Amino acid sequence: MSGLESLLIKARSFTKRGDAEAARALYHEVLGRHPRNARAIAALKALDEPGDTPAQIAFDRMVAAFNAGRMNEAAACGQALSDKHPHAHGVHNLLGAALLELGSHAEAEAAFCRAIAADPHGDAGYNNLAIALRRQGRMDEAEAVYRDVIARAPGYADAPYNLANLLEQAERLDEAAQWLETAAACDPGHVEAHYNLGNLRARQGYRDEAIACFAAAATLKSDHTDAHNNMGAQLLAAQRADDAIAAFDRALVANPRNVQAMVNRGKALVLKGERPAAIAAFRGALALDPQDKSARLQALFEEAHLCDWHARHEYALTQGPDAAAVQPFASLPFLDDPAHQLRRSQACAARMFPDVSPSLPDPAPSPDGRIRIGYFSADFHDHATMHLMAGFFRKHDRARFEVRLYSYGPRRETDAARIALRQQADAFTEIGPMRDEDVVALARTDALDIAVDLKGYTLGTRTRLFGQRLAPVQVSWMGYPGTSGHPAIDYFIADHVTVPAGAEAFFSEKIVRLAHCYQANDDARTIAADTRGRAGWGLPAKGFVFASFNQSYKISPAEWDIWMDLLRGAEGSVLWLLETGADTRRNLCREAQMRGIAPARLIFAPPIPHAQHLGRLAHADLFLDTFAVNAHTTASDALWAGLPVLTLAGRQFAARVAASLVQAAGLPELAVESKAAYAEAALTLANDADRLRNLRARLAENLKSHPLFDTAGYTRRVEASFSEMHRRRLAGLSPEHFDAE
Repeated sequence: MSGLESLLIKARSFTKRGDAEAARALYHEVLGRHPRNARAIAALKALDEPGDTPAQIAFDRMVAAFNAGRMNEAAACGQALSDKHPHAHGVHNLLGAALLELGSHAEAEAAFCRAIAADPHGDAGYNNLAIALRRQGRMDEAEAVYRDVIARAPGYADAPYNLANLLEQAERLDEAAQWLETAAACDPGHVEAHYNLGNLRARQGYRDEAIACFAAAATLKSDHTDAHNNMGAQLLAAQRADDAIAAFDRALVANPRNVQAMVNRGKALVLKGERPAAIAAFRGALALDPQDKSARLQALFEEAHLCDWHARHEYALTQGPDAAAVQPFASLPFLDDPAHQLRRSQACAARMFPDVSPSLPDPAPSPDGRIRIGYFSADFHDHATMHLMAGFFRKHDRARFEVRLYSYGPRRETDAARIALRQQADAFTEIGPMRDEDVVALARTDALDIAVDLKGYTLGTRTRLFGQRLAPVQVSWMGYPGTSGHPAIDYFIADHVTVPAGAEAFFSEKIVRLAHCYQANDDARTIAADTRGRAGWGLPAKGFVFASFNQSYKISPAEWDIWMDLLRGAEGSVLWLLETGADTRRNLCREAQMRGIAPARLIFAPPIPHAQHLGRLAHADLFLDTFAVNAHTTASDALWAGLPVLTLAGRQFAARVAASLVQAAGLPELAVESKAAYAEAALTLANDADRLRNLRARLAENLKSHPLFDTAGYTRRVEASFSEMHRRRLAGLSPEHFDAE
């Protein structure tokens, strides 16, 4: 119902209650906007002639039924009055509104037409007629009606507001934004015009404009919980965590049961590293809505980071497409099941990627004959991915490939890794502040032949860009250890261990299997000699040192039970872990004590620069891998530093990475097939110094002769795979599985 109709009904209500002055003020407000409105003029005159007619009493009954939501009763009253009073504009208009609520759109259209016939100057009747036409799918007719009203009554805000909604539905976003701006200019107090414009600007990627619009709506209506929440979401996307939390707090003051605001507040707290508070927010949202699977999954994932395992059994309650608001990375540590992870990715992709696939770019061949490759990432700096990939970019054949890097991560201009990368590429473009549409336009202007996603579903991703087709060939590599679940990604680079025969079924992409190992490695990584010794890291002078420097979320009770048994079976041994915070340390110490192991046998290593970390690994004897999500970069770090890695080859890609690494390092016996074999192998090595010494000697020799750290050979294999992808595209062939030897 329009703002005009609401004012008229409210004024009539005041009249009925005997508050003539309040009614008179509202009628004058109507006439201020619509000086010729016959109903307001007549109503003001009637205020001096008190007494209700039977028709007025019936209309009052109709209004009361409408306001109470009794639409059938309102429509019945309206129909009776309409037949008796064919020139009663208000009756026809309210009848039409009731019929709209009942879904009787054609009948509503007829009622609005009668209202217009009764009062050809009543703008609200035309506006409501357009709504009835929209409900029947007659968009062109509705648009014409809106435009006619706007031309006749340029100060009537509801018409441009509703026209904007129609245009947004038709994906005519720029036009929709212009009309919302017009509505807000006509009526600066039109809260929903500001709010909808904020949503539209957010959708278009104009973050600052969206924040300003939400702020305007919230200023006009301080209890507009959704305006505060949506403003917070934009602030969070801009990495302004404190401002986002303040906005979410305002949303929750306005509505303490705003579950989405509570979930978003949890996300902002995660960004700040305040995991216990984030978990409380997610659990609070879950208490309000126990069916919110995304809140439950986010709570479980953050609890996993703290090694708080009390609720892991709840993971089964997070399954289903309605949990797709949480990226599938959060599912990896809970279940080693590639079919399950495929479903998770497909559900997430259905939300993240555009609904309609755009046309496929068809760039002309490059003038110099090179294949133009664009690499997209937020990690072009001192980051785990670049520790692995620095050698690849250093060895990349720029005579055959035009290398373009598109960065949307932090702009660390003094970062040594970033500086080196700039020198190894034909172009390094900062796309962080750019809208998706502008990035797509840039990639197509750059005429990319192949676009490579180095992030996938990991922190800070903009994988959705690939849904708009940056290049005719699109590849997932090195980022997310699993499928994207979306046909916009053509290829996934793997190997014969991570994706064995038959496992293609768990990927939406075509699989490119590199010989040896899919993972890049750099044979020039510096290992800083350790000067602190065992004692300097809190390790015992003697005794076997089991190490696991995996992130804490990868550790589950399954590994922990085995590790505690190993400490029990290897006298004087300790377990060396990465320090990830006091809460995690406290929980792991408690879990050790519950299994009869003194917490003092857990040693926590603080994060330090990468080269120094590689150097301190000399004090460890055996790296113990996690199961559902293996060590990836961390396993390569250990092997490069000469530390053997014992892993259990699981089922999903993330659970088979370390198996691929140790095989490519020439130590296949370190990839076992069962938990029992894992425990037996670890205990054997802990109690057989000669066997361990021989194993380490083999690893040291293999680092020089085996393919895992042959950066040049690896780079040639990846380049061969890109060349084959490009060849197939030029030949008009669809993507297909193939091997790159």
